[in-house]
Amino acid sequence: MTQSSDDFPADPQALTDEDWRQRLSPAEFRVLRQAGTEAPFTGEYTDSTETGVYRCRACGAELFRSDTKFASHCGWPSFFTPLAGDAVIERRDESLGMARTEILCANCHSHLGHVFAGEGYDTPTDLRYCINSISLTLDSE
Repeated sequence: MTQSSDDFPADPQALTDEDWRQRLSPAEFRVLRQAGTEAPFTGEYTDSTETGVYRCRACGAELFRSDTKFASHCGWPSFFTPLAGDAVIERRDESLGMARTEILCANCHSHLGHVFAGEGYDTPTDLRYCINSISLTLDSE
């Protein structure tokens, strides 16, 4: 049910929950629009090494390149940086009794996952963008 950015409204707030339910599967809606989380080690892209660009499953916006994906063994696809500095929005998340940084698609404000810092990964940024596979599609190269 992936949408191209060409058929996406300019104002993401223009879409109602019903509009989103028509565009997304129930599982996609739960994660992307209700900030759910898929079970660890079950996602389509968790262990993928295919090259290309990862896009937002809701609106098609480009988010991450495969060359920034790394094996963190956390159960979800992990990236060390977004494709562009303005591709994602960070928001404080205090759900589940902890403080985290939620990551949203900057284009449609859909939930993607969380970013974590200072975990000792050998990456250029020492950041781990932990993203739900169901929030992504991959345009293979």
